[in-house]
Amino acid sequence: MTVTEQEKCIYGNGVQVVSREDDCTVYSLEDENGDARMTCYHVFPGIDLVYNDVHMQRSGMKPAVHGNFLEINHCREGRVECECAEQFYYLSAGDLSIQRRDGYGHASYYPLSHYHGISILIDADHAPMCLSCFLKDVNVQPTALIQKFCKNAASYVVRSQPGLAHIFSELYDVPDSIRKGYFKVKILELLLFLSSMDITDDELKQRSYSGIQVTLAKDAGKYLSEHMNRRITIDELAERFYVSPTQLKNSFKGVYGVSIYAYTRAQKMQAAACALRQSDDTIMQIAGRYGYENPSKFAKAFKDVVGMTPNEYRNSN
Repeated sequence: MTVTEQEKCIYGNGVQVVSREDDCTVYSLEDENGDARMTCYHVFPGIDLVYNDVHMQRSGMKPAVHGNFLEINHCREGRVECECAEQFYYLSAGDLSIQRRDGYGHASYYPLSHYHGISILIDADHAPMCLSCFLKDVNVQPTALIQKFCKNAASYVVRSQPGLAHIFSELYDVPDSIRKGYFKVKILELLLFLSSMDITDDELKQRSYSGIQVTLAKDAGKYLSEHMNRRITIDELAERFYVSPTQLKNSFKGVYGVSIYAYTRAQKMQAAACALRQSDDTIMQIAGRYGYENPSKFAKAFKDVVGMTPNEYRNSN
């Protein structure tokens, strides 16, 4: 199916249309590093709700969006990077970002190669000027939300809180029979909630990281992924990148949301799981490939990350 230029701008170069119906379009991205699936529901004129299911670290470049777009992202699982004024911030489970997409291009980055969440895309030039036309007392204007949250910067982040958790928890399990109407109710609820929220200008600054910090963390993560057969200490890693262990640990935790040890173990166990599925190598051979000479330690690490022993995992797949 043909992909429009507007769809490429929103979902990235390389996006493919899996299916297209009147009220729903399903997109996919896939390369040698993983895949992503975006299920987009057209709820109101100019307002879409998108379910994002991502199992890759970097999606294709998204060209600049031409228009007056507001993007609201809620993270359910995993982690996603956002950039604002040469600073980077990261959403983890329960967090929300509100950002204006106008005249810039970027590629999406998911540090843990795992992300599930919801996006609300609002084209303010084509959405109703005021949503009270759908429900009388919802006196919310998309352009006013852009002014409120993106007046001084292109993005704003809201950390996990009960009010947002309540709104989004119900969106992750909606029966098909009420889907159309329910989406409308929940979007109106969310926008009304945001319109009444008190905001602080310091929220984004307090949780952001510089390009130098982000580059350090990503370079360290790449190095660890390329040397999964070795046990690399933090001191060794810090020496390689000419920084102190504290600098390295703080930058890494900021980008990946976990310690260097936890990240390395998770990467090794996910790679081991792939080997268990796709090869006939013995468990001991696979364990040795990722630096484990003790089978019981490998089994424990695997179960901690994957949720079952290597034998159970292989049998189930």
